[in-house]
Amino acid sequence: MQVLSEDQWAWIEPHLRSSDGKRGRPFRDSRQVVEGIIYRYRVGCPWRDLPADFGPYQTAWARHDFARLRSVTIDRY
Repeated sequence: MQVLSEDQWAWIEPHLRSSDGKRGRPFRDSRQVVEGIIYRYRVGCPWRDLPADFGPYQTAWARHDFARLRSVTIDRY
């Protein structure tokens, strides 16, 4: 299920965190996770009802929550 166009994704992708050079498991496909977050906001469903096409809902929630907390921290300082 594709939510973003190629042009939209090309604009968003450079702004996302990468797991390159970090220890541990590599990040899940960022596009899949971002599209899951967008889908959830468009539909208004609970995180646990996110379709499996977007991967585990826990991953989408965690990436969304990290971005939310990071933006609050940046705005405060």
